[in-house]
Amino acid sequence: MFSVHNRLASKNINTTRNEGSSECEGFNLRTFRWTQTMLFAINEINNRYDLLPNTDLGYVIYDSCYTISKAVEGTLTYLTGTDEAVPNYRCGDGPPQAALVGAGGSDLSVATARILGLYHFPQVGYFSSCSTLEKTFQFPTFLRTIPNDKHQSSAMAKLVLHFGWTWVGTIASGDDYGKYGIKAFKDLVEEAGVCIAFSETLPKGNSPDDIQRIVQTIVESTAKIIVVFSSDVDLSPLIPELIQHNVTNRTWIASEAWITSALIMEPGVSAVLGGTLGFAIKRADIPGLQDFLLDLDPYDDALTEEFWEMLFNCTLDYGKALQRSKAKAKGANSTHSRAERDVPDGLCTGRESIAKLGSTYSDVSQLRITYSVYKAVYSVAHALHNMEHCVDGKGPFYGKDCANISTFEPWQLMYYMKNVRFKVPHTGEEVYFTNGDVEPYYEILNWQFNDNDEISYVSVGHFNGSAAPEHSLTITNDSIVWINEVLEPPRSVCSENCQPGTRKGIRQGEPVCCFDCIPCADGEISNTTNARECILCGEDDWSNDAHDTCTPKIIEFLAFGEPLGITLIVISVFGALVTIAVAVVLIMNISTPLVKANDPLLSFSLLFSLVVTFLCSIVFLGEPKDWSCMTSQVALALGFALCLSSIIGKSVVLMFRALALKAIRKKLKAAAKAAKAAAEAAANNEGPDIIVTNTNNSNNNNTTVGANAEVDRLTFAQQRVIAVVATLIQAIVCTVWLIVLPPHSIKNTSAQNIKIILECDEGSVVFICCIFAYDILLALIAFIFAFIARKLEDHFSEGKFITFGMLVFFIVWISFVPAYLSTRGKFMVAVQIFAILASSFGLLACIFLPKCYVLLIKPESNTEEMMKPRPKPRDSTGTSMSLATTATEIPATTASTAIDD
Repeated sequence: MFSVHNRLASKNINTTRNEGSSECEGFNLRTFRWTQTMLFAINEINNRYDLLPNTDLGYVIYDSCYTISKAVEGTLTYLTGTDEAVPNYRCGDGPPQAALVGAGGSDLSVATARILGLYHFPQVGYFSSCSTLEKTFQFPTFLRTIPNDKHQSSAMAKLVLHFGWTWVGTIASGDDYGKYGIKAFKDLVEEAGVCIAFSETLPKGNSPDDIQRIVQTIVESTAKIIVVFSSDVDLSPLIPELIQHNVTNRTWIASEAWITSALIMEPGVSAVLGGTLGFAIKRADIPGLQDFLLDLDPYDDALTEEFWEMLFNCTLDYGKALQRSKAKAKGANSTHSRAERDVPDGLCTGRESIAKLGSTYSDVSQLRITYSVYKAVYSVAHALHNMEHCVDGKGPFYGKDCANISTFEPWQLMYYMKNVRFKVPHTGEEVYFTNGDVEPYYEILNWQFNDNDEISYVSVGHFNGSAAPEHSLTITNDSIVWINEVLEPPRSVCSENCQPGTRKGIRQGEPVCCFDCIPCADGEISNTTNARECILCGEDDWSNDAHDTCTPKIIEFLAFGEPLGITLIVISVFGALVTIAVAVVLIMNISTPLVKANDPLLSFSLLFSLVVTFLCSIVFLGEPKDWSCMTSQVALALGFALCLSSIIGKSVVLMFRALALKAIRKKLKAAAKAAKAAAEAAANNEGPDIIVTNTNNSNNNNTTVGANAEVDRLTFAQQRVIAVVATLIQAIVCTVWLIVLPPHSIKNTSAQNIKIILECDEGSVVFICCIFAYDILLALIAFIFAFIARKLEDHFSEGKFITFGMLVFFIVWISFVPAYLSTRGKFMVAVQIFAILASSFGLLACIFLPKCYVLLIKPESNTEEMMKPRPKPRDSTGTSMSLATTATEIPATTASTAIDD
């Protein structure tokens, strides 16, 4: 059974009579060669003495017209044994029927195999590669000499993956061959990440609208690779439309059914299908076949006659030729036409040369399906041979019986067909069936056209389905000539590869192969192409600018050697040296009234604490270590505690003096008022205008308040005790802090992305808050005491200087808080050091600069008188006012008034 014709002939829809079997049209030269190859194989077998020496093979040829209905009709006719299909009846006689070779396409074989399976009748397919035919339950008697399409689908998938194509279009014929083949291909490539850009089905029969729609889909698609799983008959209507629409720049992947077919070879096809890659079954040279094909008698049968007339465009029927010649002569109105001669125009002689014509029929350069037909005939012959030479008592059937070759049942031959094993003549290929299939082997062909548009099928690799998966596909890239004679493989992707540093972002509603390349976020990298996710760098690493490598983060701390560090060291050392210089000046003037005025020891402890605060800022520099973290924080806390405690010790005495002076002045004011009242009373009594006052007593009392130690409520020892106790409290808290939760160095990786900040962790927020809250408390106390003492009107007002110093201290540290919180990294340390230095310089300048000014610039002012309170200024507007003012300065305890009668 061969599809010698491509389709059924169109019927006249107006006819009402039953015309019986439908006629066929569209003669296929390639398929006719297959029929002649079967005849050649049968003749070759019948002429052999080693194969079926006592039996001759016969044949009956049925034309399926590439139509299921005709294939079923032929099968039933074959089983019936007559020219009419009578299901379930065997009406013919004669020699037994052995097997069916056919029926051509996969869908035809599926239809025939379902029927033949019911009768256990052997069927050998030569062109039916559909994977569904491997189901032995549905098709128990079907065998084939062409590989199973599941291997071809796998080979196509491996080819697509080999070249990295991820955006592929598919076209399949609308039969079992195309549907099952393309489905297996799509399942394999989609599992590997390839996307199907479009999937079209070729119509069966003439359907221009469907063809136009498929062409439009191809034109609009961006896929450069198109996989076609179809026969040449179904594909042929599409080729002219592709040529007409100039669909170039596409690479086609062909199945074995059309890769070597001449049916689609039309003028201009090289521009469309040039560079096509496809899979072809094994090729072989069959000696003597070409001579057999050329030595054809056109009068053998109806098929041969039709072939001859179609090939040479003439007719073998003398009557038809004469009728045509007369019609032509009548149309030309010629009186001397060939119609009057013995040989009519258009009549075949039967001696025309097939070889000179060079048709597809006589082309034996690519014997692939032809070779498959050859093997199918030989497989039946070898099975019959084995059955014929069965030895009685050693047979395979019940009771070890053998079958009689003259009267065997189909199922008996089926046994031998399944177990046949032979070598093909001339090629030496060993053929055997495994579950009805032969070993899968495909040759990969590349269509290469020359300047004359002549095609060459160049072998560029092969696929061996029996080999290990990693070695099954072998292909030589350098041998391939692609479309437009390009040497580099085309790219077919929906989206270009995402380079390292980016990740794939799927587009909503589109295939996974269509994506956007999204840059990795800071701190994340991707070091592979088409990464699905970005990798988060480690805690100590950060992504580089390209986001393809994790690099170690920059380690940051305020180093000694950098400009900012050097500047801070210089300022700190300068402050410490200035403080020491002030201490030296005080020591040199230790015996002067100015130095002795308010406990020199507290002055030196204050200077010592300032030296500590200046120098402890240096410890904040450099790479933080556990010891440096503890030292810097504790030294700062204790330094300021000693400093502020010493200021408290100084300011508390000044506060008490100011309060005492205020109380005395209140008393003096009251006494002055009493004296004034007495004077007014005496005047009213008209006594002598004599008032005796002791005017010097007021100044003496002021001096006593300012300089007399007996007036001070606290002694120097008590001042020192206050300073020591206040400092000791801070020292105890710091000691507990260092024991329980001491400060330690840490790597801060969260403050800044690209940096690791080496800094000190306080250990306990509670302790650090308590410690510096205590320092703030001391500062507030010192400020309050100094603020109260600011009105102590000494010639040298130390209370005012301390008040200014504490105001500077508060301004610095209040400004420090927002500045500290708004900075990161080493600049936080720099802000803290600046605050320490600024507050230290503020205290040093406000408290000790006036003293140094007097000691160094105005030493003549360093006297006892300068240390005494200044007289309180009064307004003087007349005699009465002067008198009143003088009267107000009379101490109540010493004033004496003498009224002379």
